Amino acid sequence: DFLKDEAAAVDTVVDKTSPASSASYCITSTSVSPRPALRKNRNSLRLEKAVKFSIQDASPLAVPSTHPAGNDKTENESCDVHGSPLKLSMVNVQVVEPSVVKSPRSVRGKVKACSPAKKEAGEDKTGVITEVSTAEGSVSSPISKSPSKGRGKAKKAKHAPTVEPLQEGEEVTDTMGKKWKLIKLSTQSTTELLYEVSQPSLKESDHILKLGAKDGRIFNEQNFLQRAAKPASVDKWIKQNKMDFLGIPTCVGFGLHADSYRFLIFPNMGRSLHSVIEEQNEPLSEKVVLQLACRILDVLQFIHSNEYVHADVNAENVYIKPGAKSEVYLVGYCHAFRFCPGGKHVEYREASRTPHEGSVEFISLDAHKGAAPSRRSDLQSLGYCMLHWHTGKLPWSELTQPEQVATQKRRYMEDVKALLSLCFRKKKVSRAFQTYLTAVMSLQYTEQPDYSELKVGLSTALHQLGGAVELPLAL
Repeated sequence: DFLKDEAAAVDTVVDKTSPASSASYCITSTSVSPRPALRKNRNSLRLEKAVKFSIQDASPLAVPSTHPAGNDKTENESCDVHGSPLKLSMVNVQVVEPSVVKSPRSVRGKVKACSPAKKEAGEDKTGVITEVSTAEGSVSSPISKSPSKGRGKAKKAKHAPTVEPLQEGEEVTDTMGKKWKLIKLSTQSTTELLYEVSQPSLKESDHILKLGAKDGRIFNEQNFLQRAAKPASVDKWIKQNKMDFLGIPTCVGFGLHADSYRFLIFPNMGRSLHSVIEEQNEPLSEKVVLQLACRILDVLQFIHSNEYVHADVNAENVYIKPGAKSEVYLVGYCHAFRFCPGGKHVEYREASRTPHEGSVEFISLDAHKGAAPSRRSDLQSLGYCMLHWHTGKLPWSELTQPEQVATQKRRYMEDVKALLSLCFRKKKVSRAFQTYLTAVMSLQYTEQPDYSELKVGLSTALHQLGGAVELPLAL
């Protein structure tokens, strides 16, 4: 009877998705053909788990099939089902009600990759990204995290914590066990303080202590000094390049205090250029500015060769020490950035960092856009400083909004002559300034500057004015 019925037999297959998803039925009638069973795929395995097959014939007695229906292949959620060979009995597939289907919730912590439901990405505590199967109105795994967590969060700007001053006379101890006594508070801002300090056995203060919050930007400066500004590396650079001086500060001690402060100890480096300009109350001469620029350019070349940029060149971070020779230090490495880790330059990506970071009047256009600073950023900042020190102002000096400052810098970056004309006004424009600014404003983001050419242009103009880099600053 089975052989007679088989000629007209029709396999009716009902495919029902898991209870977690919306039910959909596909009924297809195909004649049985002698085709071998194909290999299993993820969808066929899902059918085995989600649907219980009952194999019955027309009589009340059950007739088992030699090949389970689970071996049939369903591709890409389509309803094309291939039948069994001719020698097999007719197979009737009976859909079981949802109440008897094994819930996927019983398998805790396992990811069902074959579910037709929507897939969302989650991240476990170990940081491993897993693919979690979910269905509309239900979640297949109780351990899957909400997709709203950890995604779509914009980077928040890190605000530097305010630092409360310490009492004069208080002592701090560095990591080497050396004690330092706070003699006098010399300068103060919301994020850092500078003290004159000395060792308790000495009466005179011959060092300065920089104090900041334990987890503030001073930690970035400490990291830079330990990695890229070791005294041995500085001395080696001076000898290799036959220099008389390099204005990299020497950190002689550091440590933590009261579990909330971090401090750095430096030898006395004189006073800030900012305080000198304020006291002088008039712009610096071109000769002095060229001397300063040559000294600072030497420092920038050194730190750039060690894969770092300063990212905040301005008069407050330039210290001068009067003496037999001009000692000009570039300090303040709180914003120092490693632009070329392992010899590979970082990519240009706007908004990858906090926009307008640093002294807004002098930072580069890259910093305004939130891109990581590069070598051209430092050199352009030095150019803005040179103009301000010599002429007394910049086109954007009176603006208060960083976006407005950025707009002005973008405008004059493409027109250096207009920038110089506006700053020098009726005075003759310095040829050295024009040559330097034209060169640095045309640098590409990853381009290596020609430091030698830049310095030759500045030093040649300095010699024409009767000055020299090694001579004391005429202040």
